[in-house]
Amino acid sequence: MREDISDQYILEEYIKNRDAGFSLLFDKYHKKLYFHIRRMVVLHQDADDALQNTFMKVWKNMDKFRNDSSIYTWLYRIASNEALAMIKKRKKESGLNLDELGEFFKSSPEGDKWFDGDEAQRKLSNAILKLPDKQKLVFNLKYYEEMGYEEMSRVLKTSVGALKASYHHAVKKIENYLTDN
Repeated sequence: MREDISDQYILEEYIKNRDAGFSLLFDKYHKKLYFHIRRMVVLHQDADDALQNTFMKVWKNMDKFRNDSSIYTWLYRIASNEALAMIKKRKKESGLNLDELGEFFKSSPEGDKWFDGDEAQRKLSNAILKLPDKQKLVFNLKYYEEMGYEEMSRVLKTSVGALKASYHHAVKKIENYLTDN
């Protein structure tokens, strides 16, 4: 893993050698992006597909990166959009809504892999699944990624106030779910 390499170094290497620079970028961020996407889409296969789509878009558009935001912000924006697109695709294809998904995972082999924590983690994961997509995204970025509102604002291109409201509503819904269950 190459997390110790700076984004500036990656950009400089990319200019010298596109393949080498992209490889450094991939090595540094693919695991973080995978788990960010996975928390959104839940299924490993969907996370892999969304991650692959993310890096294909990065590969195609790296020359257009303007450096007016950090690479991290740019990657998370692309990954978040790909995760949301995958969720939309799955909802359309399967007809299974997210309220039913938590129950489905309790009894499936995929659920055993996903919900490998204790009962409290299982309940939290089920509560997060029930959130609307935007609230789920904001909650995951704040809670799991420990991303600040300013950075989130750049990633999601939304105001800080709207993000704070989304996070607040998400937390209240999670608290209500945990209290009721």
